[in-house]
Amino acid sequence: MRPSPARSPGPTSIPGRSGRPGWWRRRSTNWRKRWRPILDAFDAEGVNVCYEIHPGEDLHDGVTFEMFLERVGGHKRCNILYDPSHFMLQQLDYLEYIDIYHERIRMFHVKDAEFNPTGRQGVYGGFQSWTNRAGRFRSLGDGQVDFRSIFSKFAQYDFPAGRCWSGNAVSSIPRTARAKAPSSSPTTSSASPRRPSTTFAGAGTDQAANRRMLGIH
Repeated sequence: MRPSPARSPGPTSIPGRSGRPGWWRRRSTNWRKRWRPILDAFDAEGVNVCYEIHPGEDLHDGVTFEMFLERVGGHKRCNILYDPSHFMLQQLDYLEYIDIYHERIRMFHVKDAEFNPTGRQGVYGGFQSWTNRAGRFRSLGDGQVDFRSIFSKFAQYDFPAGRCWSGNAVSSIPRTARAKAPSSSPTTSSASPRRPSTTFAGAGTDQAANRRMLGIH
């Protein structure tokens, strides 16, 4: 589940500024009202809610997750979907993240990424296509994520949940990405896409939608 209790102001907004004094507190005041009933409903069924910590969303790192957790009263069903590729793209220490939040991590998205900054662009990507961004997703094993250390961390903390492999890379054809997937096991699932992986982020340009989002008529 991607956490979007309060969306960013626009489709290309990046939470890179601190905002006006009190702005974030006002933005997040409705989190408890909106999400506590949902978490309670999941609790009644004995099911955890795992929020995908994702760049561009309200919950995009550890600090924002802690803020959300506080707003919902430390609810036991409020947990984390851990995806190291998202942390690679924003240059967050994804190994220390496990040390800090392992008790709340209940899902693991096995996805690779790379980050190659230049003098022209960095974390924010300069509005470039996925192929031309400094940070981009890669097939498992082709990126820079240290999965050996990740699995060692999870073994250290006796990670109790399942994992899901994802092959939405920008530079691999589906057959190649599938070949690099982890071997099947009761806790691993993978799926081979039907189209080149470079198209995972979209299927063409919708000019009408772009005009609506930008307020251009």
